[in-house]
Amino acid sequence: MLKAGLIGGGFIGLVHAEAYKNSSKAKLAAVADLNEEAGRKLAEKYGCKYYKDAEEMLQKEELDFIDICVPTFAHEKMVLLGAKYKVHVLCEKPITLSLDSMDRMIDATKSAGVKFMVAQVIRFWPEYVKIKEMYDRGDFGRIKMVYANRLAQFPAWMGWNTDPKRSGGGLFDLHLHDVDVARYMFGEADSVYATGYKSDTGCWNHVVTSLTFKNGVKCVIEGAYEMTDAYPFTMTFRVVGQDVTADYQLGAGMNLEDPSSYRRALMRYETGKDPVKVDVDERDAYQIEIDYFADCIAEGKEPDLVPVEQSRDVVRILLAAIESLETGQAVKL
Repeated sequence: MLKAGLIGGGFIGLVHAEAYKNSSKAKLAAVADLNEEAGRKLAEKYGCKYYKDAEEMLQKEELDFIDICVPTFAHEKMVLLGAKYKVHVLCEKPITLSLDSMDRMIDATKSAGVKFMVAQVIRFWPEYVKIKEMYDRGDFGRIKMVYANRLAQFPAWMGWNTDPKRSGGGLFDLHLHDVDVARYMFGEADSVYATGYKSDTGCWNHVVTSLTFKNGVKCVIEGAYEMTDAYPFTMTFRVVGQDVTADYQLGAGMNLEDPSSYRRALMRYETGKDPVKVDVDERDAYQIEIDYFADCIAEGKEPDLVPVEQSRDVVRILLAAIESLETGQAVKL
């Protein structure tokens, strides 16, 4: 079993820690967090060592990989630290807010000979996996339209996520998920047009993006980070084809914090047939993601389900969306 070092013990760090508890591929050996109270609490709960400093953890522990769950603006520093100590790197999204930063991380991990994967968990989310399988088999026939949304109340995290220079706001933190899965399914984007609402702090927190892909597929994606109080976290992914429509809906409490509150279903609609609820893998998507990365390390394979070049391309699409939001024009990629 591989040994992982978790960097960051906040909300998403706790989600990852829970996934390690159920994994047969990797175990949590240590956690590093500047917040001593949070870090020690997590380490005690999951039976691992605590370090205040991530570099000290890397110096003292024999780790197979690090799992980076710190705020967005600290990602590059931690990825470069992993490359320095030649450990494989799994890093939460949004990976970064600029292409220059992304290129530095890619270059450093390649030079160090370590695997580097962005934790785009929706690529492992069972319902999206099924829709991807349907698309790859050609079940839909000609695609008429793709629609996705991700709607949430503003997350009750620390103040850094209101700063567009540190978090990218809803555009990067929320909207990115659906842009990424669309890029994964349909290939390279050809053009981007976006309209939206900018918060008082300068973050684009409600965005509707229209993507046209080079293969002709058109996709409309809505992402909102400032829904009214008590509005449930909502996810939708719908592919409407000439022969088949797949429609995934999820509703939950605030920020997916309580899995027991999820109401989720993937439905398949086909002309001349009764609607069918599609059976999916019931495992936690974060565990599937971590198990996949651990398998890649153990087997010496590249994490081709989430190639860093595609993660870079997603950043490029989001930067084009910002250009479109600011100019009111479609942007050719």
